[in-house]
Amino acid sequence: MLEKLLKWDRDTFVYLNGLGIEEYDIFWSTVTNISTWIPLFILFLILFFLKFPKKEALYMFFTVLGLAVFITLITHITKISVARLRPNNTEEINTLIRILKSPTDYSFFSGHASSSFSITTLIVLFLRKKAKWAILFFIWPVVFTLSRIYVGVHYPFDILVGTIVGALSGVLFFRLYQRFIAPDSRSVRP
Repeated sequence: MLEKLLKWDRDTFVYLNGLGIEEYDIFWSTVTNISTWIPLFILFLILFFLKFPKKEALYMFFTVLGLAVFITLITHITKISVARLRPNNTEEINTLIRILKSPTDYSFFSGHASSSFSITTLIVLFLRKKAKWAILFFIWPVVFTLSRIYVGVHYPFDILVGTIVGALSGVLFFRLYQRFIAPDSRSVRP
C-alpha cells in the first residue's frame, strides 16, 4: 500500500512538474522565495494594529512568532526523522523533471506548506470577524506551495501533509491564545 502511494506521488509529481513552461520560470522562482512575501507579512502586522488594541495586537504578533518557531521545529524534526530525498535529488526521476532550485535537505514534509498554512490559518482566525475578506489570504499559501512542485523540490504528498500539519497547528495556536493569552478577549472568540 505504501509503495503504491509513493509511486502515485512520484508519478503525479513528474506529471505536474512537466506542465511547467519556461516563460514562467522567473515567476515561479520568485514566488517560491520567502523574501518575496515580506510585504504580506508587514500587512498582517499592520492589520493587527489597525483592527485591535495595541496590547492585544502585540499578543497576537507574539503568538504568530511562537507558531513560526514551533512549526519550524516540527518540520525540521520530521524531515530528519523521515529522511525522504527531494525529487531533485532522487536519481530515478531527476533526469525526467524540470529543476529550478536545488536544496539538499530532505523533503517530507514541506516547510513551505506547513509554515505558510499555519501562519495564514492563525491570521485568518484572528482577523475573520474584523476583516471578512481575510479568507483571501489563503491565496498566498496555495500559490507558495504549488511553486514547490514547479521548481522541482517537493512531491504532492509532502505538500499535502505540510498543509494539514500547518492548518492544524494554526488552529492549535489560536485555541492556546484563546485559553491562555487572551481569555477575556471577546474579539477573537468564535
